[in-house]
Parts: sequence; structure tokens; C-alpha cells
Amino acid sequence: MAQTSGAPMNLGATGASKAISRQAPAKTGMDSATAIQKANAYFNANATMVADFVQLGADGRRTDGKLYVQRPGRMRFEYARPATLEIIADGTSVAIRDRKLATQDVYFIGQTPLKFLLKERIDLARDTKILDVKTDDRSVSILVEDKATFGGTSRIRLVFDAANFNLKQWTVTDPQGYETLVSLSNIDLAQKPEASLFQINYERFN
Repeated sequence: MAQTSGAPMNLGATGASKAISRQAPAKTGMDSATAIQKANAYFNANATMVADFVQLGADGRRTDGKLYVQRPGRMRFEYARPATLEIIADGTSVAIRDRKLATQDVYFIGQTPLKFLLKERIDLARDTKILDVKTDDRSVSILVEDKATFGGTSRIRLVFDAANFNLKQWTVTDPQGYETLVSLSNIDLAQKPEASLFQINYERFN
């Protein structure tokens, strides 16, 4: 099972990490506990997701594609050309595959910063360390920390739409301080992705 520190383990915003704001959240009628409860309820009520995504990497490069999620444990980032990456989680492992170079790096799913989003039952307060919650009229933002990711501690900021509490974007800050921003659109929570989308071909790259 190959493991290389150069692989994009932040799973798909830009520049070095930013300081965490210590400002008190805006008063919008939703306290931190309610925001976390709503986030847990959103994830646990929706075992599947199909969505378009736009990704901004630490180098400023913009890519887009399709995201497929089937909890527990299965996820696929299918990048549109000219990008050549695919990221596939099959329930046990995560493969980062480069179609052009014909390479594949495989990690245990527990090493990835978004692993808690793939659990059968999600409890942000139990599964991560919650650092910050901010709310305003348009969005709810929850910043969490995961010390068990590949290479060290990662931070993930989840942003939900305040009106319907749909997840609309997240930012992963990796242990080196680099950020990756993923924004979602055209979210379909009813469609069940094909099982074949989550299959990792181990033999082809051995």
C-alpha cells in the first residue's frame, strides 16, 4: 500500500493557513450547540449525495468536477478534464489516482481529514475537536480539528446555508498550513450513486 507525503491528502483553498478568528458569533438566534446539532442532523439524515464541485487549491489553481457520496465510507471526486485526478474511498481505503501518470497512492480512510463525514453516524463534538462556530444571516460556519490525519493535525471549516442548512462548502487546512476550498452546487440528496463508482482497482497499479 503506497503512502507518499506529496499526495494531496487535503482532498481537494488557497495560500497558507489563516488565523482562527476569536470574535463572538453574530447574534442570529442560533447558538453554537444548535448549529452543531443541526449539522449532525443534516449529515445523519442524508446517506447519499451527488453534487457539482469547484475546488481552489493552495497554488491558486481552479478545478471542478462531480462529487459522489454513499455513507458509510464511500466517496468519489471525479475531476473534469483537463485535470487527471480521481479520489476514491471504498469504505476502507482512499486512493488518489492520476490517470495521466498512471499512478495511485492508497491511504487508510482513517488518515484522511474528511473521514468523519463518511461515518455511519456523525457526531461532530465526539468525532472531532470543535474550535469555532460562527453564524450570520446567510451561513453557519463550524471549524473542527482532527489530530489523526496523515502528516499531523488538519483543520476543516464546514459552511452551511443558514436558510436550509445544506452543506455548501468546506475548507481543509492541512498540517503544513495549506488550504483547499471545495464549494458545492446542484446538490442532489435523493440520487443513489452506482456502486461501481467507489471501486478501487488495486491490481492495475501494483
